[in-house]
Amino acid sequence: MELRQLSYVEAVARYGGFTRAAERLHVAQSAVSAQIRALEAELGLALFARTTRRVALTPAGELFVARARRVMAELDGARTELHEITAVVSGRVTIGATATLGPYDLPQALARFRDRFPGIALRLRSGLVTGLLGALDEGELDLVVGPVHADLPPRFDALPLADEHLLLAVPLGHVLARAGRLTLGEARDEAFVSLRQGSGLRWILEDAARSAGFTPRVQFEASDAAGIRELVAAGLGVGLLSRSAAEGGSGPAVAVRNLHPTPVHPPIGVMHSRDRPLSPAAQSCRHHLVEVAGRQPDPSHRSALSPEPESDPGSDPGSEPESEPESGPGPGSE
Repeated sequence: MELRQLSYVEAVARYGGFTRAAERLHVAQSAVSAQIRALEAELGLALFARTTRRVALTPAGELFVARARRVMAELDGARTELHEITAVVSGRVTIGATATLGPYDLPQALARFRDRFPGIALRLRSGLVTGLLGALDEGELDLVVGPVHADLPPRFDALPLADEHLLLAVPLGHVLARAGRLTLGEARDEAFVSLRQGSGLRWILEDAARSAGFTPRVQFEASDAAGIRELVAAGLGVGLLSRSAAEGGSGPAVAVRNLHPTPVHPPIGVMHSRDRPLSPAAQSCRHHLVEVAGRQPDPSHRSALSPEPESDPGSDPGSEPESEPESGPGPGSE
């Protein structure tokens, strides 16, 4: 079985006849006929039912064409990726990232990208997502990696990288560490540790507390999730943390409690400006970040994420019925 045979079968199915398929493929009709007959002989099945008036797929042909199209799509994808590797040999990508990225390992992803595209220079800048999106607007950044909230302005596009969940971190031995089913309202009298005002996590804390009927008393501010964990572990307060930040890494131990209802943490995603086309280097980096995450986003969706308070083988309509002027195997012989 040869690739050109798959191509010929798919073309005859798509264009509804041998002559039109041959014209689109820029080969002689006799070559198309001969290759399809050879394939049918190898398979021991007729792929097309031929009459003097029309050519149609047999049930076996319908199954074969569906598989052939998958194979050809995979090959096209491989060609595209190989072209990226050979074509994108230089350039620069400037990425903005928030301090907290949940389970997504951005340093490892960037290291793998550098190994894959050694000629592309990478620059990384950290900050709050609101400021990073502003830099994206100004053209100072190509991509932003961070939490993506439901009110992401439509001038930005986002693709998902990782999901995250929030829970309450409390000092070991704290009374809330031994409580049963826990609501955020039960921590209303506690001192809170959080990121500074304007951060997404601070907004989530204040919004969740407002829904629970109180204003959180934030007495200690940290610059990142690791700092929140250290301050909570030291007994200075309680705080909302992502599960990955509270339970992973090598930081000091804290007790973690699930909250009911659970404060909603936006998914982690990679964002870019719709108003400014990405360079080939930035496009490759964006594709790589999603690929490393193992996510397969629906290309038709704008963003299931969003910022921070973040063909059928039918014949052509005008094609005439057509027969193949040579004999073929099996019950469908013309």
